[in-house]
Amino acid sequence: MPRIAKSMVSVVLVLGILIPVQAFAVPQKGKPAPAVRVVTTNGQNVSLAGYQGQVVVLEFFATWCEGCKLSLPHLISLNAKYGKQGLRVLGLNPGVRGDSLKVVRGFIRENRINFPVALVDDELLIDYGVQPIPAIFIIDRKGILVQKFIGYNSQIQTAMETTIRTLLAQ
Repeated sequence: MPRIAKSMVSVVLVLGILIPVQAFAVPQKGKPAPAVRVVTTNGQNVSLAGYQGQVVVLEFFATWCEGCKLSLPHLISLNAKYGKQGLRVLGLNPGVRGDSLKVVRGFIRENRINFPVALVDDELLIDYGVQPIPAIFIIDRKGILVQKFIGYNSQIQTAMETTIRTLLAQ
């Protein structure tokens, strides 16, 4: 085995020993969604546990992300259409690349976002295995992860709405 390959194998083995297994954990469909406890840009405390009994859509996004900008009108529409039926949408921004609280608040106003948004830390990104964004998670009334979407397009839009309607009807 070439010397570089041996070095790379050694690095991988060392990292595997040093980094806890949960750092690689990715939420699985059919399993409880990882806990979410955040403070929104308006100062409201929000938790996934507080949304128990509701269908929840979490979207990890950034203001500079083109796919996120494409999904935004759909999320606003879903919240307006299904909010009274028990849907909760929560926007989660990792606060990277200049997405300060001021920038995110301006983005919310500019786009007339009608759901809560919070800046989140790396720990929540790791808990949800977020990479890349947008990353959209749909959670049922019992807190079980039902669906995960990476990116955004018309097929995802249709699948999201179908999943949400099904969960709200249960």
